[in-house]
Amino acid sequence: MRQRCYQCFRPLSLCFCEAIPQIDNRTDILILQHVGERFHAFNTARIVRKALHHCQLIVDHNRRFGTHQLPIRANAGLLYPGANAATLNELPVADRPEQLVIIDGTWHQAKTIVRDVPQLRDLPCYRLDPSSPGQYRIRREPDAQSLSTLEATVAALRALEPDTIGLDQLLAAFNKMVENQLAHAGSHVSWRQNKKRQSRPWHLPQALLEDSDRLIVAYGEATPGQPGQNTTTPSPVNWVAQRLGTTERFSCSLRQQQPLSVAALKHMRLSSVDFDTAVPQDEFRERWNRFLRPNDVLIVYHERTCQLLRHIEASQPRCLVLKSIFGKWRTGFRSMEALMAVEEVTCPASADKSRANQRLDMAVALVEHLRSRYGKQGPQ
Repeated sequence: MRQRCYQCFRPLSLCFCEAIPQIDNRTDILILQHVGERFHAFNTARIVRKALHHCQLIVDHNRRFGTHQLPIRANAGLLYPGANAATLNELPVADRPEQLVIIDGTWHQAKTIVRDVPQLRDLPCYRLDPSSPGQYRIRREPDAQSLSTLEATVAALRALEPDTIGLDQLLAAFNKMVENQLAHAGSHVSWRQNKKRQSRPWHLPQALLEDSDRLIVAYGEATPGQPGQNTTTPSPVNWVAQRLGTTERFSCSLRQQQPLSVAALKHMRLSSVDFDTAVPQDEFRERWNRFLRPNDVLIVYHERTCQLLRHIEASQPRCLVLKSIFGKWRTGFRSMEALMAVEEVTCPASADKSRANQRLDMAVALVEHLRSRYGKQGPQ
């Protein structure tokens, strides 16, 4: 796996942190980033957060944003092209906001965040009037005038505080990053140079790109086999799942006939205490059924994960297997970690997490990567 910079999350050979200036901006910038963008290797909100002295970056699902008391000031505005949005460049000095809220995500994610966050509904909306197309050729924008989050932030600050030093340098660093990535040999983003949007590959299920509230990503660990025995029907030890479009998370440990060995617990990053609240299979099935909704689609990395539900006769929605989906056009990967390296998707932090929760986060990142690459795009 490639070594990465832990600040910009780019491969060390493509790190450009030294080129990012420190900007003493006056207008406070609050970026609300949809969690689906958190692990994307080409997300620019991280760069903005690193550059600006007055900037906050909050990452969450759209519905959880609505449950928080966000740090939005009295004289704040939302950078969002609503029907009555005023153009920032035309605002009188006295009417300029002291804080600008910027949403980082696809257009669909941005719309749902605005819809689901009460604090945003009454904010005045502002729009940009870019004089030239966006330069973020690594990722597809919906039209020529759409800008990345970094470009939009720079354009907004230029309109609000044109005398601020460092904005041109930040944009130059961004353009250098784009050029270096496009020139990088073997880069998987070379497809971005095409003028036409890449269509969905025939082997990519349409369901993967549809309503995220219907998508459940899951990971289950099985009972370990015994030396010299062939375990043909393993049962789940623990099962974790996440509904992609919301904050709903399912987690359940199952009661075992025999205590797990110390080696098995260590491999799963669990302890015997984690099984104090373990439930029998019939209770697991009841909980799992309550979590499911009609027309849900289950997404797992490996077919064996689906089989765990089958072995204990638990409800199993339509199942999509990421290993099979990627395997139809990718070669040379033998693990989820290797696949993430090939696709240049940043591995989520794993400290203080069980192995199942870590691998669930990795599978979620891969699904969001596919949806971002082939689904409807928006501001990044």
